[in-house]
Amino acid sequence: MTQPMPIPADPWVELRRHTPARIALGRSGASLPTTEVLRFAAAHAQARDAVHVPLDAAALMDALRAQAWAPVQVRSRAATRDEYLRRPDLGRRLNEFDAASLQATPAGPVDLAVVLGDGLSAMAVQRHGVPLLCALRIALDGALSWAPPVVATQARVALADEIGALLNARLALILIGERPGLSSPDSLGAYLTHAPRVGRVDAERNCVSNIRPQGLPPERAASRIAWLLCESLRRRLSGVALKDDSTTELLGGSA
Repeated sequence: MTQPMPIPADPWVELRRHTPARIALGRSGASLPTTEVLRFAAAHAQARDAVHVPLDAAALMDALRAQAWAPVQVRSRAATRDEYLRRPDLGRRLNEFDAASLQATPAGPVDLAVVLGDGLSAMAVQRHGVPLLCALRIALDGALSWAPPVVATQARVALADEIGALLNARLALILIGERPGLSSPDSLGAYLTHAPRVGRVDAERNCVSNIRPQGLPPERAASRIAWLLCESLRRRLSGVALKDDSTTELLGGSA
């Protein structure tokens, strides 16, 4: 009786232990195996949910108060999630009522205004916003003066520029949910702008991205952000003119 030929081991399978990327999926005839099709569908649904699930702003405000902050809540000019997704420009500006309220807030001048925004993944700021902010407070160790943290809904990155200007802050930092991927629906991004004002462009900001336990852990991200904040104040600039040399200096090298 003829013995069946052994199926050779797929060398790619071993590599799957080291990455969440979709590799070594196998095949069933000319298609993917059913298991992988179902996994892809589940990941895609999770990413879509991350975009549409609203931020629990009340819970986030309570979590901030529990850490001895006195947060303020604002909204952008996008009235609904659908409008936010269709009109990115509305997510970059505060609604008139909240803009007037912030302008009347006795907060400035201060070194830093921090915004926690839902962005394209409310899940990200809900899970990682407060831990990152607490780690950042420890990393800065009193080096900077802060405005009250601002929780913003239907927020785009540039919304922090207007908030920072209204709070008379030298630096604006927004912690915001990034566009979800199939393996990272809760990735948080941090965007820093020196001398914030309406009209700043992306080239004038520094970004630290993929902040989450499976990516850049909040404690490590906080060290990098703290370095950028202090250097931005010292050099009076941000964006492409400010190179992130935090890793080099932490290792004892020169900037």
